[in-house]
Amino acid sequence: MKTLLFTLLLLSVTISATSQLKAKDLCDPFVIDVLTGQVNQVKADWDPEQIKKKFPCFTATEAENAGAKCGGTITFKDKDLVFFTSRDYIEIGENFKGKLSLQLIGAARNSFFKTLGHPKLKDANWDAYQMQYGTMILYYNKAGKVNKVQLSTASTEVISLCE
Repeated sequence: MKTLLFTLLLLSVTISATSQLKAKDLCDPFVIDVLTGQVNQVKADWDPEQIKKKFPCFTATEAENAGAKCGGTITFKDKDLVFFTSRDYIEIGENFKGKLSLQLIGAARNSFFKTLGHPKLKDANWDAYQMQYGTMILYYNKAGKVNKVQLSTASTEVISLCE
C-alpha cells in the first residue's frame, strides 16, 4: 500500500514538474504576399485601428499627428516589420520573422527578372518595381543581396518614404 501511494505521489510530482505554461501568440504568423502587397490580407492603406485590431501583437505605435516623425507607425520589432500608416507602406527588414510569397530577403539583385520584370526605377542601392497595388522597393546590401523590402500603395511618382 505504501509503495502504491509513494508511486502515485511521485508520478503526480513528475507530471506537474514537466508541465509548462505557454502563452498563446496574439497574432497569427505573418504571411506576406509581395505580389498583392498584403500581410495576412491586410493592405498598407488600412486604417491604423484596423491594423492594430487584426495584429494585437504590435510592440510600438506612433500616432498619425503633426509631431510624428514618419506620420504614424505600427511596429512589430520582434518580427522586423513596420506599417507606416499615414504614408501607406509596409517595411520588411532582413530579420523578418514570417513567410514571404517570394523569397526576396537575401536573394541576389539579378535574380528577379523572371518574376518581376524590369524595375521601373533603379539606383545603386535599390530597385523600384511597379506592382498592381503600387510600388515595391528592394534595397540591397554591399554584397548585392536584398536586405529590406517596402510595399507601398502609392506609385513611384508620388511615394513618400520615411528617411
